[in-house]
Amino acid sequence: MKRFRPLLLSIALITGITALAQQTRREQVNAAANPADDAKPNSDKIPDVYAVTGQFDRIVVLRFKFGADLLAGIERIVKDQKIRNAVVLSGAGSVRGYQVHQVSNRDLPSKNMFVKDPTQPADVISMNGYVINGKVHAHMTMATPDRAFGGHLEPGTEVFTFGIVTLGVMKDGVDFSHLDDKSYR
Repeated sequence: MKRFRPLLLSIALITGITALAQQTRREQVNAAANPADDAKPNSDKIPDVYAVTGQFDRIVVLRFKFGADLLAGIERIVKDQKIRNAVVLSGAGSVRGYQVHQVSNRDLPSKNMFVKDPTQPADVISMNGYVINGKVHAHMTMATPDRAFGGHLEPGTEVFTFGIVTLGVMKDGVDFSHLDDKSYR
């Protein structure tokens, strides 16, 4: 047994390193298209907060099967159903692996930390966000037995058991164009 200990230790280390190597992190500067926008001060002409009012035209519930990419599926339905502006009301299910990003600094230009783990299963605890002018801006919270975490949904988040996402589609005429525009300040 003594001569097998180094072999067992090596196998344990390799297994542990391989398991840890699955998650990757990459930070990216999210500079404005015009760098001067990141440097400009807040405008007195833009209120600290404003309201967008409207009504839902319809509710669309999306159901994803095993292996589907969550973001690609939402984007496809948004395009197929000609959804311009919507509210992501909820999401539930589980994933086989994920990719999300979170903001990682406090000053402009903003930076995003992309976190990817294609082999980490997790429950989808919640999802929220918006469809703005046909573009999906979704955030989600996930949980493993050890922790809860989340961020902005990215490609590569693959459904495990099932996925359900509910969209509240806004009636025409609602303007969401500045909701996620960081230069509108």
